Amino acid sequence: MTKEKAVFLDRDGVVNELVYFHERGIIDSPFVPDQFRLCPGVPQAIRKLQNGGCKVIIVSNQPGIAKGHITPANFKKISEKMKALLKKDGISLDGEYYCLHHPEAVVKQYRLDCECRKPKPGLILKAAAECNIDVSASWFIGDNLTDIKAAQNAGCHNILLGKMRCEMCDLMYNQGIKPEVIKTNLLTAADFIIKGA
Repeated sequence: MTKEKAVFLDRDGVVNELVYFHERGIIDSPFVPDQFRLCPGVPQAIRKLQNGGCKVIIVSNQPGIAKGHITPANFKKISEKMKALLKKDGISLDGEYYCLHHPEAVVKQYRLDCECRKPKPGLILKAAAECNIDVSASWFIGDNLTDIKAAQNAGCHNILLGKMRCEMCDLMYNQGIKPEVIKTNLLTAADFIIKGA
């Protein structure tokens, strides 16, 4: 069977907007479904990628349950809301893969230094194996250097979303991580991939 190509997406900050929690002083994933909002242009970007012959699969670290920030029920509802919002535009994802672990989890059953937590490549490789993906012909789009490192560790191409900032440049230099491409949002990244990279 011929393997297919895919675009793996981090979720928070790529597919949906991050949330500022004033009382905690942190920017994080949404903790409840009402906080979940798609980033502008996401349905159009996913449609463009799928019409261009790519499967679109979410691969994301989601330690909120492990940290005690979110209940398993709300995590499921957030995923359901994401799929419902995409469905309004006639879009469905080709897969969702989440790492729920964290090595310092407050919820003991999720306290694990696993192989699926990015920047390790385990979750990408699992998604690729189960969805018949040629990793070397695929892309990973993320908003964090852990996404870029995970893509490099798995052997796929990568795009970092966001604007270059001095502290980001310092991190790249200190960690020896260099994204192949930097784009401002998912739609511009999709355009780049579909136009032949």
